[in-house]
Amino acid sequence: MKKLLYLFFLVSIMSFGQNAQLFDQGKELYKNGKYQQAIESWMQILDKGEHSEELYFNLGNAHYKLNNIGPSIYYYEKALQLAPNDSEVLNNLAFAENARIDAIEPLPQTVFSKWYESISGIFTYNGWAILAVLFSILFVTLFLLYYFSSGERKKRLLFSTSIVSIFLLVGALVMAFATFGDSKNNKPAIIFSEETEIKSEPKMGSSTAFILHEGTKVQITAQEDSWYRIELADGKDGWIPGSDLKQL
Repeated sequence: MKKLLYLFFLVSIMSFGQNAQLFDQGKELYKNGKYQQAIESWMQILDKGEHSEELYFNLGNAHYKLNNIGPSIYYYEKALQLAPNDSEVLNNLAFAENARIDAIEPLPQTVFSKWYESISGIFTYNGWAILAVLFSILFVTLFLLYYFSSGERKKRLLFSTSIVSIFLLVGALVMAFATFGDSKNNKPAIIFSEETEIKSEPKMGSSTAFILHEGTKVQITAQEDSWYRIELADGKDGWIPGSDLKQL
């Protein structure tokens, strides 16, 4: 058992060392303007199952230098999944998005939608679930203190705060389930094809609903064989071959 652990530890160190070497090699190639070679070097790290915000960010930069708008946006978006508030990634993503052909105007949001989006973005569904557990502990603690307390004023205060903690518990639970549902249904993808026809049905012979170009972000809503049903921020939807996009 000790030998197996030692072997695993040794392989991990060797793999980390190779990845670090490949990453530095890619950075050097990038500095010398050899963007495609830099991409090939960094892709070897991804092929080994390793990824990081910095790796995705550098891949996005290299693709942007080669005017590969779709891949550059894709890798910037992948970097944002790991570091949502990174200002440098957000800035470079904005530059890449300005190079897209398609200008998609999102549907106007209701007041409730804006409120929900701002609240739900505070935590992930795991964060809301943890908050619900904390509020449940708070409620039990306050209720026990209320039950064993003797002073009337103190009992009244503890009872009131325990009721508040119940409402907070329910609210956190609702947000946990809602954000979990959003997470399961959130399947963004980036158009990789230079130009693709979005079909009204999942077959090549069907009529063309509209045309999209490289770099446009879409939401996958359904799949049928090798076809994906996608929806745009403006509400348009249709079917696209799976080879023309890449899911984030």
